[in-house]
Amino acid sequence: MLDLFCGAGGCAVGYHRAGFDVVGVDIAPQPNYPYEFHQADALDPPVFYDEFDAIHASPPCQENVKGMAAVNRARGRTLDHASLIVPTRELLIASGLPYVIENVEGADLINPIRLCGSSFGLSVRRHRLFECSFSAMAMPCAHHLQSEAKYPTCWRPNGERRMAKAVQVYGNPAGKHLWPEAMGIDWMTSDELAQAIPPAYTEHVGGYLLSAITAQVSA
Repeated sequence: MLDLFCGAGGCAVGYHRAGFDVVGVDIAPQPNYPYEFHQADALDPPVFYDEFDAIHASPPCQENVKGMAAVNRARGRTLDHASLIVPTRELLIASGLPYVIENVEGADLINPIRLCGSSFGLSVRRHRLFECSFSAMAMPCAHHLQSEAKYPTCWRPNGERRMAKAVQVYGNPAGKHLWPEAMGIDWMTSDELAQAIPPAYTEHVGGYLLSAITAQVSA
């Protein structure tokens, strides 16, 4: 599995658990990435596609995050986050390999499935979309299992601390110590966790991907 825009490896560990050997590529150093890593432009990776059976890509998602533009305006920021989904898709299709593109809700993905931490018994929600070049099934959210408001949040109207039903892995809440267990990740910094997705998501997707590859080889 070639893991493009790999970050610190949340996706990679899920695919590894599903049965893949994983090689990561990211433009930034990733000292905590748990497998073979190459620092390079993910759209021009220093590897040959014939070395791999499939590709996963998580292109930058800031442009697609709901409310991000309003937050940037309120804070006087003029950050310009170009969407890389289209060039990433073109690259993956040209490779001829089965692929997955992961991104946030609102991203311009084609027929994606949506996954949620509650579906896997995690105390996060963190909805993410997965565009797959093969058949894969979503899992319904199980928010009803997260019924007790017991996790600290960043929201303090009038100085009052409000609690949430799920761990919020972003910002600067008092509950950062809860993030690793909530995400199923114990090798990242807090900043890396805030950008990651639970490995359970790609372990689920990777099972369908492995079945698709096996069926193609057997055909």
